[in-house]
Amino acid sequence: MQTTAISQTQPAVEPVQKARRGLLLYFAILIPITALLEGIMILRGQFEPWVILLMFTPTLASVIARLTLREGFSDVSFRVGGRRGVQAILLALILPVIVGVIAYGVAWSVGLAEFTPPDSSTFPAVTNPLARLGLQFVSVLNVGFLIALVLAAGEEIGWRGYMLTRLIDARVPQPVLVSGLIWGIWHLPLILSGLYAAGPNPLLSALWFLVAITVSSFLYARLRLATGSIWPVIMLHGAWNSTIQSVFDGSTSGERATVWVGESGILVMLTIIIVVVLLTRVWRPAAENSARELT
Repeated sequence: MQTTAISQTQPAVEPVQKARRGLLLYFAILIPITALLEGIMILRGQFEPWVILLMFTPTLASVIARLTLREGFSDVSFRVGGRRGVQAILLALILPVIVGVIAYGVAWSVGLAEFTPPDSSTFPAVTNPLARLGLQFVSVLNVGFLIALVLAAGEEIGWRGYMLTRLIDARVPQPVLVSGLIWGIWHLPLILSGLYAAGPNPLLSALWFLVAITVSSFLYARLRLATGSIWPVIMLHGAWNSTIQSVFDGSTSGERATVWVGESGILVMLTIIIVVVLLTRVWRPAAENSARELT
């Protein structure tokens, strides 16, 4: 009877141990490479071109872990995921616009930041500032957006394509929360150094950014797990970078604008919290997949 009990529990234990080995190897690769690249960026005071390499470190770590442990790549899930996947992709493309309109719109309206859309030399035939903002948005939906998607994939194939599912399989408590904290902490040295998304007080900027990105991780996880596809989170990440950084940040100025808007702005953080809470209550897919069902 004892032998039978052991054999019955073994299949359940093995995936947990395998996931934990994968996570250990993943972080053993991710952490030193991240530290090296961010150290170079901080010491040199240069954001580019090092950030391009940095954004591919999560995927690089996951690829090495998969090859070393012979895990394969099927659970990355490059399939769209059917109608539910298409709906999630459309939602992912719209969400950054919603957050931007609300957060930046409030900041511009009450004078917390100045609305400075592209000047008339950029679009000489258009005199209306809002129309120029719209044209600026359309202009990023080309090669720039494709580049943003490639860079987003460099993160997401590692974050949600590997780390999240392994945290779930390894039975780590609150895996989505943990994944969000790791994702946020990965950015913090650059914020604290003033190289990325930093306002007048980098410490507060880092705090607001960490809250915003951790809350966002719950939406990213739902998009990933509910569809069984990596594409919705790649689209959301790429659309966010293109929309917020290129369109809304590019149309905003002011001495203390970064306190309120930008990726570490207070209004952006609050808007993300509200949107994510409302959306996770309203958008309930028919069935959410477990990590093992994603293979």
